[in-house]
Amino acid sequence: MHAARILPPTPKQVDYARHIATRLGASIPADKISDRAALSGWIGEHQARLKTTAAQPRDTRATSRQVAFAERIARAKRRAIPDECFRDAGLMSAWISSNR
Repeated sequence: MHAARILPPTPKQVDYARHIATRLGASIPADKISDRAALSGWIGEHQARLKTTAAQPRDTRATSRQVAFAERIARAKRRAIPDECFRDAGLMSAWISSNR
């Protein structure tokens, strides 16, 4: 039988692993960074954590530019901006579109 040949990881694979490590605050073990199959396994293990970290709720409040624009519209049309619009950028966008 032939001895298993260890292939070095591709540059893209190393870049992606470093991206994951940076985002998760993890480190890539030295034995994984020099073996294509081992690095692929490490990426697979940590990829799920990266996706759950990315799924964290983001700040969905209206941006300052949205608020400023909406306030100009509200002054011009003498209308009040509903409070929930300040807490949700999507609602603020809809309010702006319907009151232009």
